[in-house]
Amino acid sequence: MLIRWIRNFLKKGPAHKPGKKAVWPTSEEIACLPWFEELSQEQIVVISTPEKARRAFELLIKEKVVGFDTESKPTFIKGQISQGPHVVQFATENRAYVFLLQQADCRRIVGNLIKSSALKKVGFGLKDDLKRIQSKLHVWPQSVLDLETLFTARGFGRGVGVKVAVALIFKRRFKKSKKTSTSNWASPFLSPQQIRYAANDAFAAIKVYRALSPAKQ
Repeated sequence: MLIRWIRNFLKKGPAHKPGKKAVWPTSEEIACLPWFEELSQEQIVVISTPEKARRAFELLIKEKVVGFDTESKPTFIKGQISQGPHVVQFATENRAYVFLLQQADCRRIVGNLIKSSALKKVGFGLKDDLKRIQSKLHVWPQSVLDLETLFTARGFGRGVGVKVAVALIFKRRFKKSKKTSTSNWASPFLSPQQIRYAANDAFAAIKVYRALSPAKQ
């Protein structure tokens, strides 16, 4: 079933009959897939100083497209306003850069990447991320693509996230930990689990984008 969905999905036209929403793989079907091959710890750079931030900027600004996401310390009290993002991550097809935003120069350099119209940023479910970026970093994001729109255009409706996208495109299961996603992202010292989680969210996004847009590589 899943192989047929992928074959249809990669055609130019919608992979479903007109007026009928295309079918997503179920959670049970996704659970049977082999794991998505993530970036290793050696392929992830954690950025927490101005020097590292400047070097990362020089490398990232040369790219045409990067995977993109943010992480924020969760709020658990009704009416509490998030102070995020606390982490912003960018990824190429072989490396990820995880920026910690406690330091002012790191925030400024991340802001410059986000507002650059020359650097395309692609990710999943970015609506809240972009609002928080505007509030905290005081920049207007440019050249940002929410990959959900590509799936919507192919008849899969709204709300396709990274797990479903990776299953559809690569026949792989993307690892998502609720415990890690709701952990303290405001900490100046992230755990290895947090670092991998953040990096591979951005990495999966660029891999999905490349698979959907081979002509733009």
